[in-house]
Amino acid sequence: MSFDIGSSATNTAGPIGGGTGPIGGAANFDEEEPLLDELGIHPDQIWKKTKSILNPFRVNPTFHKDSDLSGPIFLYLSFCLFQLLAGKIQFGVILGWIVVSSIFLYIVFNMLAGRNGNLDLHTCTSVVGYCLLPVVILSAVSLFVPQNGAIRFGVAGVFVIWATRACTNLMVAVADGGEEHRGLIAFYPQIKKRE
Repeated sequence: MSFDIGSSATNTAGPIGGGTGPIGGAANFDEEEPLLDELGIHPDQIWKKTKSILNPFRVNPTFHKDSDLSGPIFLYLSFCLFQLLAGKIQFGVILGWIVVSSIFLYIVFNMLAGRNGNLDLHTCTSVVGYCLLPVVILSAVSLFVPQNGAIRFGVAGVFVIWATRACTNLMVAVADGGEEHRGLIAFYPQIKKRE
């Protein structure tokens, strides 16, 4: 067994050694795309979708045609953080309800739409996740509102109606033929939010 140290010291192939080996020349990171784009996270798109939900009277559905899950995951983690600050550890419960709501809306809407159903589970999860924004704001506001009284229930009712309206408008706009099922789409999230 021989170790030829002289030959290995002169071989500087690869990007680390800076030679011209089978991998290529010196590493050039100027031609690489940014890491967030490579991961599929677009902060400007997330911000546009979030801003469209912030207006409770006119949600812009054109931003939500391209579905992503990075924004809903951020909103989910924010909601869990505010619940944790309130002294409630509910990470699994919140994630479970998001998953169950998305799957149920997907199944029911596609069953009602029949062959015209074009709503996929990814889009449904994205819409439900972004419409979680009013509930996230409610959980942040509830940290500073007194725990008992009618004020808390009144504020909660406004935010639940806001989230339901945004979700219903987006589901109807994103899915073709959803206008005739608007009442059913609005009814199901109300049941889930009350539980």
